[in-house]
Amino acid sequence: MVHLRSAIRSPLLSFIAGLLALVVLGLFTSEDGPGPQHASAEAPESSILVHALREFTAMARLPETRPAPRLLFEPEEDGPPGLPIALEDLDGRSMDSFHRALERARRGEGKARLLFYGASHTAADLFTGVLREALQERYGDGGPGFVLPIHPWRSYRHHQLTIESNGDEWKTLRIGAPPNVLDHYGLAGAAMEASEIGSYGRIISRTRGLGSKIGRFELFYMNQPEGGSFEVLIDGESVGIISTRADERSAGFAEFNVPEGPHTFEVRIVEEGPVRIFGVVAESEGPGVVLDTLGINGSRVRNHLLWEENLYRLHLAKREPDLIVLAYGTNESGDDQPLSQYEAELHQVLARIRDTVPEASCLLIGPSDRPIPLDRERTAFEDRPRTHEIIEIQWRAAMMHGCAFYDMVAFQGGPLSMVAWNELDPPYAAPDHIHFRRRGYERFGEVLLGALLEKAPSHEAPTPLEGEEIRHAKSSVEAPRGEE
Repeated sequence: MVHLRSAIRSPLLSFIAGLLALVVLGLFTSEDGPGPQHASAEAPESSILVHALREFTAMARLPETRPAPRLLFEPEEDGPPGLPIALEDLDGRSMDSFHRALERARRGEGKARLLFYGASHTAADLFTGVLREALQERYGDGGPGFVLPIHPWRSYRHHQLTIESNGDEWKTLRIGAPPNVLDHYGLAGAAMEASEIGSYGRIISRTRGLGSKIGRFELFYMNQPEGGSFEVLIDGESVGIISTRADERSAGFAEFNVPEGPHTFEVRIVEEGPVRIFGVVAESEGPGVVLDTLGINGSRVRNHLLWEENLYRLHLAKREPDLIVLAYGTNESGDDQPLSQYEAELHQVLARIRDTVPEASCLLIGPSDRPIPLDRERTAFEDRPRTHEIIEIQWRAAMMHGCAFYDMVAFQGGPLSMVAWNELDPPYAAPDHIHFRRRGYERFGEVLLGALLEKAPSHEAPTPLEGEEIRHAKSSVEAPRGEE
């Protein structure tokens, strides 16, 4: 195994550039400004400077070079692809809050909640589905978690729930192709809105096994001027009609306790007028693990900055997460946005999250390998240098904000590994050389589980490498170019 180290190119200069960009962005958060607009009453430059001071303190602790990711144990030569790499952090304590929550769940004293944000890798609920069920088997079944009860796009799914809706009657509200505007998108960054009577959305739980014991539902919706009314049905029976009409926009919540077991939950518009649904929580009565999958196809981390801030913070705090994961970067690796601006916006997103739920552990998952095809037939590829620059920016930001970082390219085996994964028999990567096949996502979930639980008190892991035996994964930087 090759042990490479990647130099951080001018980290102090990068930090100063990012800080200046943050201040500039903060100066344009008024209603008349051209930049991302936020509804917070706090002066943006004040909040930015507080977080900048914290980042400067963390910056002083960063190593001069970023060590290559550490292997948790020696992988089998004939085993499946995917290296068992560890999380990277400064002091080994980035997952402490998460691990404490898992221990509470294991002892039957509460829930451990995880929130996974990201793009299409996350939206498929494949690797997150593996994590959800593996954690629930070990620490208790807390229920399926937060889900949109209406299809925001055709491929939307949840590993433990069936979703039914007349989706064509609903409008999906989310950040997509420009122009984009700040709006009330809620926890998931995507909301569904309809006005026609009979528009509905429904979730159906499993009848047995993990995710089948639901004891409570909590609906997230919006009150607004001229708002319509909708009926809530549980197991086909009406349990109430909710009017969303109000003088001004505000968050609405409705909780329903049910006998623990399999259930269906439905919303159906009964009075014309706009009805906006953000999602519904389905959880068990007792302790256990709950994992919310909040991925949006094609999204970028900067999209968070156009989710109306007061509502976003309210929803995020209400979920009481013990671990928040941001899995972005693959889409950004193909963008032409200046990297200094990307870094500044990433810091803004992290600062908002850390300020809203300061007790939660946090993790950044870097971009996957995304080789550049050299011909239409995709028979030859070269490495994409921007991927590695984004990885370095994400690693540095994670360290500054007290988060962990997971290098997905290193997990895959290094630059151009997506090509190798696509050539396996059976293949683990998709023909587009951007996404994985189901088995690839499931493998990622298995390996990430080991990294998340490495230092959990009750976790029995394979014998770790120690001392001089410690090996490192292939570095995700300084990659050769022009390979096929």
